Amino acid sequence: MMNRVLWQPDRTRIERSNLHRFMQQAGERTGVNIDSYDRLYRWSIDRPDEFWSLVWDFTGVLSSERGERVLVDGERMPGARWFPEARLNYAENLLRYRDDRPALVFRNEAGLRDSLSYAGLYRRVAQVAAGLRRAGVVEGDRVAGFVPNVIDTAVVMLATASLGAVWTACSPDFGLQGIIDRFGQTTPKVLFTTDGYLYNGKSFNSLQRLAQVLPHLPPLGRLVVIPYLDAAPDLGPVPDAVLLDDFIDPAAMSLEFTQVAFDSPLCILYSSGTTGVPKCIVHGVGGTLLQHLKEHQLHTDLGREDTLFYYATCGWMMWNWMLSGLASGTTLVLFDGSPFAPTATVLWDIVEQEGVTAFGTSAKYIAAQEKAGVRPGQSHRLNSLRTLLSTGSSLTNESFEYVYREVKSDLCLSSISGGTDILSCFALGCSILPVRAGELQCRGLGMAVDIWDEGRPVTSGKGELVCTRPFPAMPIGFWNDSDGQQYRDAYFNTFDNVWAHGDFAELTPAGGVVIHGRSDAVLNPGGVRIGTAEIYRQVEKVEAVQEAVAIGQRWQDDVRVVLFLVLKPGYRLDSVLEQEIRQTIRSNTTPRHVPEKIIQVADIPRTRTGKLVELAIRNTVEGLPVKNLAALANPKALALFRELPQLRC
Repeated sequence: MMNRVLWQPDRTRIERSNLHRFMQQAGERTGVNIDSYDRLYRWSIDRPDEFWSLVWDFTGVLSSERGERVLVDGERMPGARWFPEARLNYAENLLRYRDDRPALVFRNEAGLRDSLSYAGLYRRVAQVAAGLRRAGVVEGDRVAGFVPNVIDTAVVMLATASLGAVWTACSPDFGLQGIIDRFGQTTPKVLFTTDGYLYNGKSFNSLQRLAQVLPHLPPLGRLVVIPYLDAAPDLGPVPDAVLLDDFIDPAAMSLEFTQVAFDSPLCILYSSGTTGVPKCIVHGVGGTLLQHLKEHQLHTDLGREDTLFYYATCGWMMWNWMLSGLASGTTLVLFDGSPFAPTATVLWDIVEQEGVTAFGTSAKYIAAQEKAGVRPGQSHRLNSLRTLLSTGSSLTNESFEYVYREVKSDLCLSSISGGTDILSCFALGCSILPVRAGELQCRGLGMAVDIWDEGRPVTSGKGELVCTRPFPAMPIGFWNDSDGQQYRDAYFNTFDNVWAHGDFAELTPAGGVVIHGRSDAVLNPGGVRIGTAEIYRQVEKVEAVQEAVAIGQRWQDDVRVVLFLVLKPGYRLDSVLEQEIRQTIRSNTTPRHVPEKIIQVADIPRTRTGKLVELAIRNTVEGLPVKNLAALANPKALALFRELPQLRC
């Protein structure tokens, strides 16, 4: 049975879409009748060399050399190579436009607005790139940002990429250990930070936090402070730092883009850290660019007339995804602050005032808006808005209904899913297809997505979301993983030569996808992936705690973090100890890591090799069966987690 259709594009929208033009070009180039998304998708999977070659041409990728070959060793995963002779630069493609159209518009919760044209962005990037070059940054060096989502963050990232250097970022709400775990591995040569950031009516000092972090990081070549909260910030906590205006070369007017290989590193993103310190996922220049161009122009239908606003922090992959919108000439709106400050409608205010055509947010935000009684379609003029993007977690049927009832009836609501691992999507939206309640509209073009159970494709029902063929946006590896074993273990240990993503999903009769959640133990409150190991490392610092385990409990259309504790003899869980635990976690990670529930238990089940069994505990809490009890050293301990009254409220 198919889910109810909530929106259907009209003929005019279909025929004016980028995807419609792409389908026509594909038919002309191949001589094959490609008159539907399904036929286009099948062609993109069956003829990946032809498909990705056309994506390159259609989107106008700039390069000093492309070469004849598109795909080498296309049956190997990992191991396939895309455009092996190509030489290009990511920043050059994002800075191809140099006119007076707005490139970046900045807004924050305090009411500040700033903007930069494409011409101004090019000049600003040239000035910062000159400063980086003067600081000794060359191809392959790491440049890091401990930064909020401000204009100069985008500028610094583009300046880094223009030199062929590697960008990596950490959101400023991370605690001490979170920063150390990330930048301590990737050893940046230059670190950029603002003096602080805003959230929910409060300002936070980033320099004081960095002063505590720096002794635990390898020596920096330079620490650069971007004034944000204060035009002349006090550098006392970081006396060796330099202000951005003293770092740049104000006379620089042009850029020399370093041409690099297609699979040269562009940026390093971090895994959630479930089994230890976060893995450093390295994404390539060409794969990221080509995949984002495909997703922006073909799936989201973006162009020069559009304005894209995605609520994201710089530590989330959606920030990188949004930034690539510059390559399509789109205006980007950046925001720093809480999505509920100063009012619950602040993001809708921006959508209306900036004429946003594509607005992106999280499923949790949409659900929270409904619970708060917000009715944007009545309180705001949303004439410009054509597309609403949602990610981070599954969008419920109720949220789909809410959007079409209270936001706008003529809207392409695109629930999308992929992640940090691929810096893009496996399943996402499509402006020429109908929207059905509870479904992601389609599998991404060129992405051989399937559902497997016990190593075999399933024709219907739920199973593991896999990708059976290579795609350009696969990571080029993990940092400090010289033999590639960590990388192979992460994605190819479940099925040989097949990417196993860790999502529990199903394909629908209409060709859409439903994501039922993570199939591993990653916590996902509000759509933000959190690794349990990051929580454990902090809890273990508390003297009273003997051991702990964390799970994500489904609660009110979301997931909440629940922490179970075994305390040392002589201790009991009271409000004082709870506060100490929460403060320790908050100070060293992020507010999202702080558990909503903390419960004392007498024992925690483990495998015979001593590993915690988060999934077994979660299933017990949810009333689901637990497989393979024989693998547990103390299976009777699971009974301690069954029908706990504390988890009913």
